[in-house]
Amino acid sequence: MARPLRFRRAPGRWSDESVRDRIERPLDENLGARGRSPWFAPPSGFDARRFEMDDGSMALFCWTDDDPDPPNGADSGPVGYWIGNTETPSSLWKTDKFGFEEVAYSVQRWAERELLAELSMEEPWIEAYPHLAWFFLPVFCSKDGAETTRRFFRDHAAGFPDADREEVLPFLESALQRGTLDPYREVMAGKLGTSPHLDHVRMSAAIAEYVAADILVRAGYAVTPEIEVTTGHSLDYRASAPDDPASFLVEVTRPQPVSGRSAGDPVSAVRDTAQTKTDGQLESHGGGVTLFVDCSSFPDDDWQAVLGERPDVRHRPAVVYRARPSGHVEGYRIGSVPLDLDETIDLRE
Repeated sequence: MARPLRFRRAPGRWSDESVRDRIERPLDENLGARGRSPWFAPPSGFDARRFEMDDGSMALFCWTDDDPDPPNGADSGPVGYWIGNTETPSSLWKTDKFGFEEVAYSVQRWAERELLAELSMEEPWIEAYPHLAWFFLPVFCSKDGAETTRRFFRDHAAGFPDADREEVLPFLESALQRGTLDPYREVMAGKLGTSPHLDHVRMSAAIAEYVAADILVRAGYAVTPEIEVTTGHSLDYRASAPDDPASFLVEVTRPQPVSGRSAGDPVSAVRDTAQTKTDGQLESHGGGVTLFVDCSSFPDDDWQAVLGERPDVRHRPAVVYRARPSGHVEGYRIGSVPLDLDETIDLRE
């Protein structure tokens, strides 16, 4: 499985001629490729080419004699940068890879403008959600995951039942616009995966982490994702309140609806999914973690059954809840939850 889209950094002196010989010609021989000027002006001090392949894939290459802001540990050039969702020419195979935020900002923004313009042309519906488009760009334009990740948002309402795209995506756009997760874009966007096969379970679980972050941020907490603990595991978030030295660890799990799993009823689905966490990751950690059980994949009837019975999940503290695209969240607590969530979750006592 390919990773989310990244830059390749190719040290050495490049020219129009070497770009044609070492990049355009091999692409044309293998895929059918046309080199052309980019849609947007390249970064100052750079030359650039855009490559469009017969199979619909594309790539960008820009080069300079003097990189204005090289990645940590790299020299200032001469150098070229490649990014694309097509096969990589052999002349670039042994180059180092860098995320969007690791290269010079001018290179990052130029590539993002090119990619976002193409994404909007191919998926016109996404223009209404500019932050969502930008945030998930590394997977929306990835080599293997472009079609499946776009389809998950476009045709599956990002995993929310009893709702359509027009209801769900404004909710996610609003959550992402807060900017809380922007510094962690590559890691968080990558949780959707870049598989050519749509993995609804994995993608819905990833969305649960965005919902959890939104709940915590609206409750007044600052969040940091992917917290490595002494057991070698990573927990989903550390939440800290302003002017309070204490912080709280949060792990998120998202039960799948009964129709998509072996559990015979929604109450069992909640218990079984939570037990997977408590018998593994949380048991190894040994305590001090609040478990968020996000039932947002449940349709109305299944959620009402859970809310009516309020099943225990064999871990304390825990919060079991369901979020809707309106922003309304309701649920219940198990044990003494150290987080103040009264303003963001309609908690049933």
